[in-house]
Amino acid sequence: MKLPFRSAQMRARILTGWLLASLLLTTVVSGQGTAPQTTATLSAAESKASARVRVETLREVTTALSDKAMEGRGTAQAGGERAAKYIADKFKQLGLKPLGDAGGYLQAVRFRSTEVSSETSLKVGDDSFMLGEDFVPAPPFTADKNPASAPLVIVGYGVTSEALKRDDLAGVDVKGKVVMVLRGQPKNVSAAQWAQEANLRAIAGNLIGHGVAGIIYANASTPQASYKEIADYLVRRNVALADAPAAPFKLPPIMLVSDAAANKMLAGTGTTLAELLAKAETGESVSREVSKAVAMEVTVKREQVTGSNVVGVLEGSDARLKSEAVVYTAHYDAFGITSSGKIYPGAADNALGVGELVSIAEAFTKSSPRPRRSMIFLAVTGEEYGLLGAEYWTKNPTWPLEKIAADLNFDGIGTEVYAPVKRIVGFGAEYSDLGPVMKEVLDATGMILTADPLPEEGVFYRSDHYAFVRKGVPSLMLLGGPEGETSKWIMRAQAWMATDYHQPGDIVRPDWNWDGARTVSVIGMLIGLRVANQEAMPRWLPSSPFNRARGAGEPPPSEKK
Repeated sequence: MKLPFRSAQMRARILTGWLLASLLLTTVVSGQGTAPQTTATLSAAESKASARVRVETLREVTTALSDKAMEGRGTAQAGGERAAKYIADKFKQLGLKPLGDAGGYLQAVRFRSTEVSSETSLKVGDDSFMLGEDFVPAPPFTADKNPASAPLVIVGYGVTSEALKRDDLAGVDVKGKVVMVLRGQPKNVSAAQWAQEANLRAIAGNLIGHGVAGIIYANASTPQASYKEIADYLVRRNVALADAPAAPFKLPPIMLVSDAAANKMLAGTGTTLAELLAKAETGESVSREVSKAVAMEVTVKREQVTGSNVVGVLEGSDARLKSEAVVYTAHYDAFGITSSGKIYPGAADNALGVGELVSIAEAFTKSSPRPRRSMIFLAVTGEEYGLLGAEYWTKNPTWPLEKIAADLNFDGIGTEVYAPVKRIVGFGAEYSDLGPVMKEVLDATGMILTADPLPEEGVFYRSDHYAFVRKGVPSLMLLGGPEGETSKWIMRAQAWMATDYHQPGDIVRPDWNWDGARTVSVIGMLIGLRVANQEAMPRWLPSSPFNRARGAGEPPPSEKK
């Protein structure tokens, strides 16, 4: 599951919060609007199809994809392409028809890759600092080499605002200088007003408008993440779609520094970082010139690279409806392998989701009768960088978007392997008549449908199904919560988020409960089967903010997250 980097340091809090709430809440999604006619018992055909979802397939696919040989399945890296071919081979063995480029299973996706070079440097006075440990450059990177050499100036919070009656640049000359900016806020200002007047964009725009040569942010830690956690993400390789617009202007070099590095920079100035922060919090001006020279340079390596989505289809059995399709999605990418050899296996996030997708595909191909509508299985790349593979497919679909009945997405943090699953969260269930279909399936299987417990956090916007939503396709993201005593699962999830999330420790564990993952697969299979067999395609509820025709253009700015 992915959040854009602007929110990446908050993600552990958000997802742990989701887990805490979803395990403790049993709020049931009620049927709204006019739902397709369904039943709260399984038919004989549904029961037989469910029995064909195999734990062995789930385990085999998840284990293979998170093996060291896949090198973390990095987007457009060798390990990622190895994983794509592995999934394509699985689709071929199951008898799915290829739905990629040139009669194959792979859809090529072109990317721009950017990685911070080890040549990136920072020196203040006589002290040199270490990339990653002491400092890290902040994107966007608007030049391959971006140096600055100038005297250092402390500018407090860097805020100039008539509304706040504040000018941190008063009395100091910042033009052509490298400025040190404190993160935080004064105690006598409301958080809402400060967020409006002194957000990072406003501060950077103010400083750049005054002609600074470079920016150094001190006190970079936040309540949600430490400097170390933030730096870990910023030094990683990043990718964007090849046709994504580049920044139309050049920015000065911008860096975040650790507290220890900031104190080292301030050595001999008669103050410390803690003293500056304490004074600034009272509203006192702490801006001053510092008799130290700064030499900083951000150097990045850029490449044009190609990755792959993997897509296959099981043709529907109904001559009239087989031109329409239900899509199952899961992202197979993780963060790959670094130049130093560190591997991010991404077992729970999201080799497990791909295992669930493949196990559903297997069940459908071995069941009879086949669903009336066609069933598309789409394993996408680039999710961890902003849903890029899904975005590419919905902009370059290999099946007409107006004929896509629904998207069912599998992504999460592995809560379904803690124990047998009892609760299911259906993100998006409240927006379309997929919600009542899901409710009927869960009633028929003895599960509890839990509403999105934290809608204000916008988790619905942060996985691949949302690329389909933006194109007018009703969609769900399915997550499973374990049954039993909640406190131990909460502790387990918190520990995992702290040590393994997006880290080398996200591996398959011996104590994983594969039956829990199988339950999530069965639920997803049954929802898709009912959607495939009903007469009409799912519809958005009239009250839904996403209520638009399939294949429609981009949503209004107010909807984008």
